[in-house]
Amino acid sequence: MDELYNQLSIMKLYIHALFLGATQLFFAQETVENKWSGSRPDGHAPISVMGDHTHGKGEFMFSYRYMYMNMEDLNRGSENVPFSNALRPNDIYMVTPTQMPMQMHMLGAMYAPSDKVTLMVMANYLSSEMDHITAMGGTFTTEASGFGDTKIAVLYKFFNSNRQQLHAQVGISIPTGSIDEMDVTPASAPNEVILPYPMQIGSGTWDPELALTYLKQWDKFSFGTQARTTLRLGKNDNEYRLGNRYSINNWLALKATNWLSFSGRFELGAIDRIEGANPALNPMMVITADTANSGMTYANAGLGFNLYAFQGGLKNLRLGFEAALPIFQNMNGVQLRNKETMTLGLQYAL
Repeated sequence: MDELYNQLSIMKLYIHALFLGATQLFFAQETVENKWSGSRPDGHAPISVMGDHTHGKGEFMFSYRYMYMNMEDLNRGSENVPFSNALRPNDIYMVTPTQMPMQMHMLGAMYAPSDKVTLMVMANYLSSEMDHITAMGGTFTTEASGFGDTKIAVLYKFFNSNRQQLHAQVGISIPTGSIDEMDVTPASAPNEVILPYPMQIGSGTWDPELALTYLKQWDKFSFGTQARTTLRLGKNDNEYRLGNRYSINNWLALKATNWLSFSGRFELGAIDRIEGANPALNPMMVITADTANSGMTYANAGLGFNLYAFQGGLKNLRLGFEAALPIFQNMNGVQLRNKETMTLGLQYAL
């Protein structure tokens, strides 16, 4: 709790600093020459960052992203431990996961009814597998897939001057994803049983999503920083809610040519524990059914590139790629370790 409190205190100071900068620049004269420009390969953030930019009045943008994320091996706190550490007789659990690859397809659209306001909507489709090992040495796999929660948001631009921009995002995550995913396990065969929390597709709650993004551009470089939070409200129909999420993302990009940029990104974040519990889950059966094994603090780093068509028939088409790895993760209880994350995406503005 002390670590989470420190994390939140840092985020509050960070947001105050952004607004202090905004008050100094808000009334600066806006001209085409001194505005932040999206018409560069680094005019958008690394492809893994959402809500990083706004659009001018009347502009549309459509996007597709593919993300692959893998979780493998176990952490107890911040230490890597063997699977036997989580199983009887060393612990109370009969089963532990060993690996969980996840794939996500994301479709998004943005439209700017004015120079100050940009509207955004995003839908996604997820598919996950989780491999397990039992205390008796048996193995099995469960699977889940489906459409996830739908996100809508409004982005408001405070200013764009001196090649700097500050904008805020206010949105809501709509619980369109399932929280009742089921599959067959050795203990339930031939019947299906409800799957644990990480294998569910949605949150089951209406979740506000807030973000504040600052951008700065030079001739060959650009910088961005974003504070973001997802707040879980109430409890879902299965008597629990997922943990709130908090993150600070920072990225630096090099404009190599008019059509190519390279980026480096650093993220610091925290996820609260799950509150409540699904009464259909036995928390002593598998570690993922025990809410004590949820929530964490973490740091990630990513490297990527953007390709941008600045002229010709494909003008304003952008291809982005990023590969990210965790550099720190301190988990509540015992959980699967986060491993590599790959994100590939297309964005087309008109």
